[in-house]
Amino acid sequence: MRNVNVEHREQLTKLEKLALFITRNVGSMGFFIIIVAWTVGWLLWNTNAPPRFRFDPFPAFVLWLFISNMIQIMLMPLILVGQNLSGRHAAMKAEMEFEINKKSEQNVEEILKKLGEQNNLIIKILTRLEGEK
Repeated sequence: MRNVNVEHREQLTKLEKLALFITRNVGSMGFFIIIVAWTVGWLLWNTNAPPRFRFDPFPAFVLWLFISNMIQIMLMPLILVGQNLSGRHAAMKAEMEFEINKKSEQNVEEILKKLGEQNNLIIKILTRLEGEK
């Protein structure tokens, strides 16, 4: 038996491993909390801080919008790469499960054949025993 999880991991390039790491972490509550805290902090600072310390003026928040859009633009292709890699892994797992199921079916057929042969032998033995009575 081969371990498709290990095979998949060994086939990944460094860039693919990085993409999976980022995809896995972007899809977490921790990342969501970081983005929400960053957004709330940014907006509160640039709304309530003394005017000379505000670097992204209310109401436009142009710098915040620019940075947010850049993050989205960078993450979208990475998420697609991560989904493609996950799909490839799922296909490998499905192929392995098919092979296991096929082998299991062959084993069950062999067992049933042997049970049938044993059943025939038992019937022959019972027939001989009844004939001797």
